[in-house]
Amino acid sequence: MQKFTPGTVLLDRYQLTSVLGRGLMGHVWQGRDMRLERPVAVKTVAADLLAVPQSREEALRRFQREAKAAARLGHPNTTTVFDASITDGTCCLVMELIEGTTLEFLFDQQDGGRFDVPTATAVAAQLCAGLSAAHAAGLVHRDLKTQNVMVRGDGVVKILDFGLVKVLSDTDPRLTMTGESVGNIVCASPELLSGHGRLDGRSDLYAIGCLLHHMLTGETLFATDQPALLATHHLSSPPPLIADLGVDVPRDLSELISALLAKRPEDRPSSAAEVYAALAPYLPVPDPRLATRRGMPEDPRRPFLIPQGPIPV
Repeated sequence: MQKFTPGTVLLDRYQLTSVLGRGLMGHVWQGRDMRLERPVAVKTVAADLLAVPQSREEALRRFQREAKAAARLGHPNTTTVFDASITDGTCCLVMELIEGTTLEFLFDQQDGGRFDVPTATAVAAQLCAGLSAAHAAGLVHRDLKTQNVMVRGDGVVKILDFGLVKVLSDTDPRLTMTGESVGNIVCASPELLSGHGRLDGRSDLYAIGCLLHHMLTGETLFATDQPALLATHHLSSPPPLIADLGVDVPRDLSELISALLAKRPEDRPSSAAEVYAALAPYLPVPDPRLATRRGMPEDPRRPFLIPQGPIPV
């Protein structure tokens, strides 16, 4: 298994320059496509994940299937996949490099740590638009959280991390508490935590409910620094109502969030497109003057005023 360090060149084309993020199962690097002379993001996998031959072969097959599916997404709210390697020596995913900041960071930039209704629903609508494309392609994200949502300087929201490390660790669909942090399961659905039944897009919709609650209240759904206790809350504790936290939101929006946070998938909305339609009345009012401006302001706190439509429209 190749050792990845700054300066390493993968596939005779992608030079790794610096680490953007680290996790239990791999790194995300900023890199450079030497052939096209453009910046890229490269996700690599820790060598010990491929140490067991039986699980390695299945992991590589799954990665090949899901990398191809992710590369076909082609949606403005998902990250574009450029290339992939699925050999024992090199296992990596090459993607577009997003210039912007994470949703997690933006919470620190808001007054009171929370978003107003138009801003929160604009972010959530774009997430649903991207998820609708992913779900139509047979992909379930499984790990939506504030760190995996990027807001570009022009306000376009991008879903990060559809791929590689989850595939390699997913011989069992159930999450375990071994090595998990609160940040990894803050938006985890009950069925993801329990491993009961096959995961589908409604697991991601539970995460949308968690993110909407967080954006509108400034607080995570269940406040605890203990991963096992957080998992128990997701599995069995009723979610707190936004109104009970002293935040005024429209009644229909509050009911939508409660539906998204239902413990049973069958009690949630059926699709990301359905959630998008329910969010539409609360989106920012488009400003026709924007069409006559030569350039959009570089302000990552201003979500895109006309979110991309879901699939199917």
